Amino acid sequence: MATDIERELSALQSMTTTELCHRYAELHGQPARTRHRQYLIRKVAWRIQALAEGDLSERARRRAADLANDADVRVMPPRLPDPEPPAHDAATLQRVAKVSTAGDPRLPAPGTALERKYKGRTIRVLVAPDGDGIEYEGERFKTLSAAAKAITGMHINGYRFFRLEGKS
Repeated sequence: MATDIERELSALQSMTTTELCHRYAELHGQPARTRHRQYLIRKVAWRIQALAEGDLSERARRRAADLANDADVRVMPPRLPDPEPPAHDAATLQRVAKVSTAGDPRLPAPGTALERKYKGRTIRVLVAPDGDGIEYEGERFKTLSAAAKAITGMHINGYRFFRLEGKS
């Protein structure tokens, strides 16, 4: 009997994906939802062995059901209560007005010059002194990538072009 199972399992390797789908449907009583060959081979082989040698024990089924009971598992963290809205007095409004929107934190400090050799010439860009953009040949660009595109004529990651990847 073990040789019959072994023969059946070895025959799975030579079956086409369509044949595996049909065999899956015969054994599982429903059509396969995938045409991934290795997945079908594993599922059909498991089912053949389970039918021949017996399925999971009742104890194993109970344990699996206990593990699968995800009633107490959180999918999302609990929402924190919304903070109270800020008071609208003059001091608060002044503080909010003074806070500026920070540029990209990956950019070097404002005023930093970035140089790179490209096609035989030295490219020099300047991180704007206000930290809001990149200056190159008198033009201001919103991002490093926009400046790199103006330099190369094609879209390129600005951090990669100026070799800033992985630097903090």
